[in-house]
Formats: sequence, structure tokens, C-alpha cells
Amino acid sequence: MVSFSLVLIWVFFLFYIPIQCRLLSYNTKPHHHLLAISRISLPPSPAPEAAAVSPSYNAHDSINNKVSTVFNVLSFGAVGDGVSDETQAFKMAWDTACQTEQQQQEEAIVILVPRSYSFMIQSTIFTGPCKSSNISFQIDGTLMPPDGPDSWPRNITKRQWLVFYRVNGVALLGGGLIDGRGQKWWDLPCKPHKGVNGTTAPGPCDSPVAIRFFMSSNVTVRGIRVMNSPQFHFRFDGCQNVHVESLSIKSPSMSPNTDGIHIENTNNVRIHNSLIANGDDCVSIGAGCYNVDIKNLTCGPSHGISIGSLGMRNSRACVSNITVSDSIIKHSDNGVRIKTWQGGSGAVSGVKFHNIHMDTVRNPIIVDQYYCSTKSCQNQTSAVHVSDIVYSNIKGTYDIRSPAIHFSCSDSVPCTNLTLSEIELLPAKGEFMSNPICWNAYGIMETLSIPPAFCLLDGNPLVMQDRDVDQC
Repeated sequence: MVSFSLVLIWVFFLFYIPIQCRLLSYNTKPHHHLLAISRISLPPSPAPEAAAVSPSYNAHDSINNKVSTVFNVLSFGAVGDGVSDETQAFKMAWDTACQTEQQQQEEAIVILVPRSYSFMIQSTIFTGPCKSSNISFQIDGTLMPPDGPDSWPRNITKRQWLVFYRVNGVALLGGGLIDGRGQKWWDLPCKPHKGVNGTTAPGPCDSPVAIRFFMSSNVTVRGIRVMNSPQFHFRFDGCQNVHVESLSIKSPSMSPNTDGIHIENTNNVRIHNSLIANGDDCVSIGAGCYNVDIKNLTCGPSHGISIGSLGMRNSRACVSNITVSDSIIKHSDNGVRIKTWQGGSGAVSGVKFHNIHMDTVRNPIIVDQYYCSTKSCQNQTSAVHVSDIVYSNIKGTYDIRSPAIHFSCSDSVPCTNLTLSEIELLPAKGEFMSNPICWNAYGIMETLSIPPAFCLLDGNPLVMQDRDVDQC
């Protein structure tokens, strides 16, 4: 047995090891024509030869059994250094994705903004309709506009940055960041917070909305972070079927006109599970909106959640079927607010504010039908009719500079059918509790509110029976 083992060892050293050494020597020679290069990890280049690389690839989601066609903006010449103008690369990626047809019903067309890159984009309009109704902007990196008004091209409007126009089935997704770089816009002398006692100075004042959807449908915004918009962070105009989910919006509390989400002439809206802290309304609901559901929103510091302002310049406004529930409003100038100008017409009706926690909020519950941004408005008789508003299970603390409940309704068109239930609002400091303020407000307390709203008027106003009120 020993002699046989020695023979095997001798054969191993004589034949196997020399063969392996020769193979190793052969494999380490630089045979470039046999070397496979992955172009996915190569640095992006705007050079013409980059066109030889396919701008798209297919990705398969094994969990949901879905196939995606992915267009990486780097493949269209984007650099991602935060300085270069990437506008054309993003336009090319959009145009290509927009003209790509779905091969399968559930196939997604994805425009990828990769992580670890920053992209500077000029004001751009992404126009539809597209051949696919399932296009996603997967934002994993950072998007930003030019840095301030002096860097903005003179021949481009300063009222908007990224616009999606006439699109259907578009989604903004991902864990990336949209940085509006708003500081230099907020510092313009025309901004209210720059002057003495809220005064303004003359000069150009246009500031861009960060992201605007216009005349679009079946829109989804989910998971992304947005910060420091020069003006509104999101604006939806003339849209339907909008779903906002798990969104984070942050701007300083003194940043002017930086509403988190503004909707106008838009219906079937869901804003859920999101965090907004800014210098104006967390959510503002303009004229022509209905079927809006806001749920599990953490709002503040801010100006609260507002319906309005409505009826400006004697305009007609109709808003209905609005629900705000299961939310927190903290350290804000207002809580849940309805604000209208004198001289308007139309109606706000079918509104429910339910299960909302207030933390040191000034004006937790307020209807203001004498809203005026200039403090020089003239008294007018017509007004938007506010009716069928329910406030239930609203509890917490209020800033003692203003009363907890404030209904300031029109002289000629009173508020009607206001309902309070399970209201418990205590002063954030001290023990003194200010009484609610009611003016021409008709409604009931289903349960005794704290503070008690004995100032509500019973029944229906006689003036309403004699006047033809516009009910939309």
C-alpha cells in the first residue's frame, strides 16, 4: 500500500502540476480580443461613440413577475457632476421613453436617474401623451435647477422648473432627492419676509414651482424627497387620479410661498403617509377640486392644511368632498383652515376634518371669509358659501396668541351646517383659555367642545332663504 501511494504522488508532481502551471501562464496573457468589458460601469461620456451603447435594457422583477425597459440618463450623455447642464440628456431620455410602446400589458418604461450622481437641469417640459401609460421616473440620485435667479437663462420663464404636460400613467418614484436650491429666490427684495413689517420692495419676483403636473391623469408620486423649492414644491393643475404616497417635503419655516402640495381644478386625489415642513401651507386646495383624501400626514412647521384661498378678484370657486384624517399638525400658524376673499362666489361643501392632533398650533380650527393678503381689501357683499363642514376628534394644544376656534363668516352669506364633535384644544402655555370667535356662523356642537363653542348660531339663517346663493 505504501509503495502504491508513492507512485501516485510521483505521477501527480510529474504530470498535473506542470499542466496547471502552463494553463495559468496561458490565461494570464493579455488576449484583448477575448476580454469581455461591461459598459454598464464605465464612466458616462458625451462623446459620439457613446451612441453605440444601447440606451435601454430590460429588467425583470421576479417577485411581481414584471418586465421593465430601463433608460438610464447616463446613456444619453448625462454626466452627473452637479455642474454640467443635463437638460438635453433628460429630454432625449424622456422622448425615447415616451415613444416606446409596451410589449406586455404590465411592462413598465423606466427613466433611471442613478444614485450617487447629481444632475443640474434647466426649466423643462416633459410633454405627452406617450405611447405607454406606465412610465416611471426612478429618481435615485439628485436633481437640481440652476442656482438662483442670476443663473436662470433670461429667455426661459422663471415661474416653473420641471413640468409634466398631458401625461397619463406617469410616476415619480425612488429614494433620491429633488433640491430646489431656493435660498437665493427667497432672498429677493420683493419677498414679504425681507421688508419691514411684511412690506415688499420693487423688482422682479417670479419664482419657479419645483414640479408641476398640468392636464395629466393617473399620476403617482411616491417615496422621493423634495427640499427648498423656490416657490410651491408640487402643483397639480387640471389633473385627475393623483396619488401621493410616502413623500417628504422640507423647507425652512421662513421660506415664503413654499406650499408643499397645491392642487387646482384637480379631482380624485389621495395624499397619504407623508411628511411636510415648510414656509406656507402643507397642502393647499384651490378652486375646482373635489374628491380629495388626505390621510396620515405630518404637517409642520407650516401654515397648516388649507382650502383656499378662494374667490379672489370676484372669481367663482367650487370645492367639495374633501377629507383630512388621522394627521398631525405641529408648530404651525394654522391648523385646518378655509379661507375665502370677499366678492367671490361658489361654494365649499362636504368637508370632513377627523382625528387630527394639534401640537402648539395657532388657529387650530379657522374659517376666514375676510382673507386679504395686502391688508387693503374693500368690503364686498358676495362671498363663497361655506357649508356642511364637520370637525371631529380634533385634540391637542394651541398657541395662545389666537383662539382655538375661529369662524369669521361673510355678513351676507353666512356659514351653515358647521358640526363640532369631540373637540379638545388646550392652551400650550398657561391656564387661560380664550373663548372661540364666531361671526355669522351657524352650526351645532354634537358634544361639548373644549373650549365650548357657544357662539355658534342655531338653525338656518333667514338671509339664506331670501338670497339666491350659488351652490355650484
